[in-house]
Amino acid sequence: MLAAAAALTVGTAQAQTQTPRSIFTDPPADAKAPAASEVLHIPSGGVEINGLAYLAAGPGPHPTVILTHGLPGNEKNLDLAQAIRRSGWNAVTFNYRGSWGSPGPFSFKGNLDDARAVLAYVRDPANAARLRIDPKRIVLGGHSMGGWVTSQVAGSDPALSGAILISAADLSAPAAAPLATRLDLARSNMEALNTTAEGMAEQIAGLGPYSFKAAAPGLAKLPVLVLTSDDGLAPVAEGLVMDLKGRGGRVKIVHAGTDHSWNTARIRLQTEVVTWLAALPK
Repeated sequence: MLAAAAALTVGTAQAQTQTPRSIFTDPPADAKAPAASEVLHIPSGGVEINGLAYLAAGPGPHPTVILTHGLPGNEKNLDLAQAIRRSGWNAVTFNYRGSWGSPGPFSFKGNLDDARAVLAYVRDPANAARLRIDPKRIVLGGHSMGGWVTSQVAGSDPALSGAILISAADLSAPAAAPLATRLDLARSNMEALNTTAEGMAEQIAGLGPYSFKAAAPGLAKLPVLVLTSDDGLAPVAEGLVMDLKGRGGRVKIVHAGTDHSWNTARIRLQTEVVTWLAALPK
């Protein structure tokens, strides 16, 4: 029943989606307010984490998507950020504490705090004005672990305009796994992270309460886009979608026959996200 319902939703979404021009065409140049990028130093947990704002052309203020990366974050979806910008939205990317040059220790719960810190930063009136951001039109999105971060943060932030989960991993799932399993997971995902396998395994054990199910009541209050792939994570995402629909949530799910990082479907990924963003209430 669940698979059939998800398949029906996916099939409908696939039939209706056409590639927007912004995927393959630059927008007209604006001499007074050109597209630009700005390095960000965002306060979080007593340090400043690294971020980058992709600013859309035009004076704005522009709606903005904040993208959260996975574990460890080798795939940062910067092509998606560029496509979002070409469509007239700003995009903001960042690195959690203890990852990819951002100072401080890496931790899963710290990642949630970092995402909240980025939201606070872009909502600050001075920062919003400088970055041409409309603080009332912000979407949070994430890939893999970033999808989990998005679920937990967006689920407690009703002021967001929406949430995007891309091949999202529910990190509460391995919380009850044996230590050896958690250590293997940590050791295979430690590149460029300021942590240890033992520390990560211990942190994972404490993530049981931070589940998709726990986030569902809050997520059901927002428009949500769920994108799944052939990575084994789709059934859990489908379960979240059915939960949201049961709560009256506004959720769209799309499945693509590609791998976890969408290596064979980058244009498809951009198309689904940009099309969904364009349909959000202004």
